[in-house]
Amino acid sequence: MIPWLRGDAPFPPVETALDGYGGLLAAGGDLSVPRLLAAYRRGIFPWFNPDEPILWWSPDPRMVLFPEEFKVSRSLRRRLARADYQVRVDSAFEQVMRGCAAPRAGAGGTWIDARIIEAYCALHAAGYAHSFETWMADELVGGLYGVALGGAFYGESMFSRVSDASKIALAHLVRFLRARDFGIIDCQMNTAHLASLGAREIARADFVALLDDLTARPRAPGCWREEALT
Repeated sequence: MIPWLRGDAPFPPVETALDGYGGLLAAGGDLSVPRLLAAYRRGIFPWFNPDEPILWWSPDPRMVLFPEEFKVSRSLRRRLARADYQVRVDSAFEQVMRGCAAPRAGAGGTWIDARIIEAYCALHAAGYAHSFETWMADELVGGLYGVALGGAFYGESMFSRVSDASKIALAHLVRFLRARDFGIIDCQMNTAHLASLGAREIARADFVALLDDLTARPRAPGCWREEALT
């Protein structure tokens, strides 16, 4: 059994998550900015289907990408060197979310429903959620979004409408984070695609210990658009 969160009830300890069920920790609560920030600081994230209540997760092990371990293949390096694209930051956050929510070939329905879009747009307005966007001929062709707290970045989702568009955005995100001494990119769950980019699994206890340090680092929330241009 997992607890049902009512009102402003705190999250249970992550050690109580049902690891046999992917790290399911709790249900209920809301997707307010304070609730989401409290979750991310503890290594907890929401994930649920549109017809389900809000579900909260803390898997063990945790898939993470240390920025200095990001793997740039020769083909991606060549792609990054081309001058046919532009990467913008925080200029089309909701568009990126809707791109991530769009149906994908060979995949089921999306988990990014209206509740998620509204909640993370509120996080973006509060200066905690950010998008990196790949544009070609003034058309949004790919990107990613996530949440930043202190020196930790929590990747949420990415999409591509042309080949390598999301990888281009990720490469620029990694460069941005390394220049600002971010220590980790949370990838949540293990996938072969993330592993090919240098992500790896670490124990949940180690992940939470890293967050204790990284989220305590001083960094004021705010739009990254102008900062990315400097």
